[in-house]
Amino acid sequence: MGDTTKGSHETFVGSIDQGTTSTRFLIFKPDGEPIASHQIEFKQIYPHPGWHEHDPLEIIESVQQCIEGAVKDLENQGHSAGNIKAVGITNQRETTVLWNHETGEPLYNAIVWTDTRTAALVRKLKQRLGADRLPDLCGLPLSTYPSVGKLLWLLENEPKVKEAYDKGILAFGTIDAWLVYRLNGGPKKNVFVSDPTNASRTMFMNLKTLNYDDQLIDFFRLDSSKIHLPKITQSSHPTAYGSLESGVLKGVPITGCLGDQSAALVGQKGFTPGLAKNTYGTGCFLLYNVGEKPVFSSHGLLGTVAYDFGEGKRMYALEGSIAVAGSSVKFLVDNFGFVESSSKISQLAQTVDDNGGVVFVTAFSGLFAPYWIDDAMGTIYGITAYTQRGHIARATLEATCFQTQAILAAMEKDSGHKLAELAVDGGMSNSDLCMQTQSDLIQIPVIRPKMRETTALGAAIAAGLAVGVWESIDELKEINLEGRTVFKPQMEEAKSKEMFGRWEKAVQMSRGWSS
Repeated sequence: MGDTTKGSHETFVGSIDQGTTSTRFLIFKPDGEPIASHQIEFKQIYPHPGWHEHDPLEIIESVQQCIEGAVKDLENQGHSAGNIKAVGITNQRETTVLWNHETGEPLYNAIVWTDTRTAALVRKLKQRLGADRLPDLCGLPLSTYPSVGKLLWLLENEPKVKEAYDKGILAFGTIDAWLVYRLNGGPKKNVFVSDPTNASRTMFMNLKTLNYDDQLIDFFRLDSSKIHLPKITQSSHPTAYGSLESGVLKGVPITGCLGDQSAALVGQKGFTPGLAKNTYGTGCFLLYNVGEKPVFSSHGLLGTVAYDFGEGKRMYALEGSIAVAGSSVKFLVDNFGFVESSSKISQLAQTVDDNGGVVFVTAFSGLFAPYWIDDAMGTIYGITAYTQRGHIARATLEATCFQTQAILAAMEKDSGHKLAELAVDGGMSNSDLCMQTQSDLIQIPVIRPKMRETTALGAAIAAGLAVGVWESIDELKEINLEGRTVFKPQMEEAKSKEMFGRWEKAVQMSRGWSS
């Protein structure tokens, strides 16, 4: 392991964390502690109800600014940027970018994973022969969530995209592929790659072979000769991702790449089957390590790649995805003005003893796992003259906890094992009330690490393993253990079941609003 003392022998690893609402660059020491960071929020574009876009060029600019800012922070502490050995990338996953393969210029805004404009298109796809067999190949059911629907919609509705496709110059990628491509200088070097944790979110990759599958591409009636797809390479690799072409870290290799939820599992050190983590970010994502072979869910979960660190070091996961988590809190702040910042929502929720009979189904983008109800909409039940803002705040936090409870129940059915504990991270995990509620509802301990930048740490681990900052996974198991908080169930199981029953009733009543 590298020496963390100041001087010429110190070693650092950089991590680009490109999320849904902000971009960050963190610099880690080999003991897993971040020593410097910089964060920038970028514009969220909502052209119509249910539409959600980002400017791909603004995303690149935000990454470059964050790198500059974090390096300045590092140097202000008396350290040298020359000791950053490698950079890893972690990113929002299904968000889709299309660009001109010859010029590197984007052809449209990035369509974000939360976007639901493809709902009608997805309903048509579900009617096609063979639609029910897709999850057995790629691990994902048809929904508005994966990248493929966003691509198909753009081909149908954006002439510039269709023209590029017809000419054979259309490049398609998730955010990781776009970042690697542009950070390497674009078409000049044409470093066009993705890792399996991201490629598995497109519906083009076979989950067993980790290669693009003709059967999948044919189902979507795409001509693979007319579209450029990124080469799939392992998540940790010394050369495949090239190096930074410009800026303060020019020449530093990019050696790790993980979709954000896989990165969080790695950052939580979920390296062995049976370990699970839940990230409470804009959405909420629970990953459960199932081992070296994929498990195809029969209970509404997604099969995905946990990480691919090379032969014999590849793990798969079951995933439960919740579209709306932290964004529901942001909704109460931005749209209703309940409190002045998201961090105060717990205090508001604690002004009341319980939810006062209120249940909030936060289906702003339909409902994801394990329900997959595209035509549900956000609905609040149980409002009376007694209802206060605190009740709605509490019901908002509980909505994420209930959906996590539903996912864990599905995981138990798919895997045949009950989870012993749940590791947590992400913004909402900062709320003691939310985490205690979660433990009460799922009736197992919830473990929150002191250093909660686990997504960025996971990307740093992938990058560091490729260049020898860490020699093996075993070397990482002691990282970030000190100062963790354990929330244990304090509610009777019967009460938990009763509350969950009311939630399930509300979910069924939220169906059909957008059809």
